[in-house]
Amino acid sequence: MKSTRRGFLGTSALLAGAAMMNVRAFAVDKARPTVEIATGKIRGTTSNGVHAFKGIPYGASTAGPRRFMPPAKPQPWSGVREAVEFGHQSPQNMRFTDVLAPQADPSEGFDEDCLVLNVWTPGVNDGKKRPVMFWIHGGGFAQESGSWPWIDGAALARRGDAVVITINHRLNIFGYLHLGDIGGEKYAASGNAGMLDLVAGLEWVRDNIAQFGGDPGNVMIFGESGGGAKVCTLLAMPTAKGLYHRAAIQSGSWLRGIPREEATATARAVLAELGISAANIDELQKVPAQKLLTLKTGAMVPLPPRRGALRMGYSPVVDGRFLPQHPFDPVATPVSADVPLLVGCTRDEATLFYLRDESVFSLDEAGLRMRLLEMLEEPMAVRLIDTYKKAQPDASPSQLFLRIASDRLARRDAIRLAERKFAQGKAPVYMYLFTWKSPALNGRLGAPHTVEIPFVFDNTDVPAVMTKSPTAKPLAEKTSDAWIAFARSANPNHAGLPNWPQYNTVQRATMVFDTVCNVVNDPGSAERKAWADT
Repeated sequence: MKSTRRGFLGTSALLAGAAMMNVRAFAVDKARPTVEIATGKIRGTTSNGVHAFKGIPYGASTAGPRRFMPPAKPQPWSGVREAVEFGHQSPQNMRFTDVLAPQADPSEGFDEDCLVLNVWTPGVNDGKKRPVMFWIHGGGFAQESGSWPWIDGAALARRGDAVVITINHRLNIFGYLHLGDIGGEKYAASGNAGMLDLVAGLEWVRDNIAQFGGDPGNVMIFGESGGGAKVCTLLAMPTAKGLYHRAAIQSGSWLRGIPREEATATARAVLAELGISAANIDELQKVPAQKLLTLKTGAMVPLPPRRGALRMGYSPVVDGRFLPQHPFDPVATPVSADVPLLVGCTRDEATLFYLRDESVFSLDEAGLRMRLLEMLEEPMAVRLIDTYKKAQPDASPSQLFLRIASDRLARRDAIRLAERKFAQGKAPVYMYLFTWKSPALNGRLGAPHTVEIPFVFDNTDVPAVMTKSPTAKPLAEKTSDAWIAFARSANPNHAGLPNWPQYNTVQRATMVFDTVCNVVNDPGSAERKAWADT
């Protein structure tokens, strides 16, 4: 039994029933792959040489008394559990952009029993040691899941002879409400519960992935947007150390977590909005999930926001314990100093976020200035306009605004992250810029936020509205092969690309992914320097 698209499964009895319905008496089915993991046997499906196992529990339900608590191990089962459908998504307020339309109808529903993951592999029980590519979904820290068609792992697993994993975990208020300074030790982990879920998922990989033909000693974590931000956070978490060995950050260079004091103030505001006193904080575990999602406090801020720091609502908290320090500010975290990184973004990140604001695409000079003054202080806005006009003389006012907004949103911090990683001198960092122009909306989007995802996963035939072009498939081969090579060897070079040097602060070598891929030293140098002291 499952919740509907807009509802939530309401009782523990129903959850228990759902779990029982997914378990069958053991009977060997030679036509379908069966694997025995720590909690019992699971049976998946096979298509075109790739085995898929979906909805595998890596943690117990987080509902009721488990809400805001660290993840707990799932209960073992007898017989064979059918692993053929995606599991519940974390409760969330979904805001999809129609033009992308890669999301299937989430028939799996939304529920606090959401600690599940999915595995695609070319072989099971075969003793091989394939690289493991552990994808962490985006949507800020507030929404989405590991079941988008864009991130179906079959094509990537097949192409790279790799094991691909996607994962669901707690989001928004359920994953990042810091109650530790109000509710004491019982709630010490609440501000980073969603991140601890990901750590639990990586522990599951360590303990079980060998049965799926994967190498627990060669795991790459990678993600886009909020997924990239989660990768940044894992890089700074001592409890995650040793569970991954490479990392790729796509359009999500998250340098700073939420300060503990700010997170506590948000938690107090949540209690006040609900009329719950600090003395009765346990009542929070009884509030209906849907009601928590309607709270005004801590809501996700639309991006890009007006003046001030970019913020994603409920987010990981620098609590001094589970997240001891900011991931990459003022320096790169020492926790993962020896982990090689791949980092970058798209050229036109902001076009996606302004898609429904028609006026942005027809700005005049006055409109350009007005829009930037909403975002930046006047001296900085004036300097950026002058710099970008000189560097991009053929750009219209709208194009200039969107390029400035895009660099503020993603490229500025991607460069800073790469600089700080390089400064450690402990492991290589590689930089990329994705500039391939999507044909969607007659090219209006350029290379928008998220566009590289189907290229990384070799899934450009899935969201055809974004990638319907004869140049898409060849670029997908080059892009996915680079990510596969990095997962396998910590080096993204392969025969289909020109030589891709490591990033440093002298040459600043950057792989530009486009119809023709090439390495450019310090692309956008003048623009980079204009952002340097912000």
